Amino acid sequence: MDWQQMVSLGIVGAAAALLLWGRFRVRKFSLQRDTHCGCSAVGPSTLQSSLVFRARRGERPQITLKMR
Repeated sequence: MDWQQMVSLGIVGAAAALLLWGRFRVRKFSLQRDTHCGCSAVGPSTLQSSLVFRARRGERPQITLKMR
């Protein structure tokens, strides 16, 4: 095995490791990424209300807005 094959295998191995790391790492919740909405409220009203997501097997998913 010459140096070019070792370099190319190293590049492929590094790319595979980065792809697997990105696939299995734990990510923080992002309203824009996880709900495909991106329309989070701005200002003090965000502290006064909350969204509740509820889904059970065999039933329709429900999204409830609770005002505090």
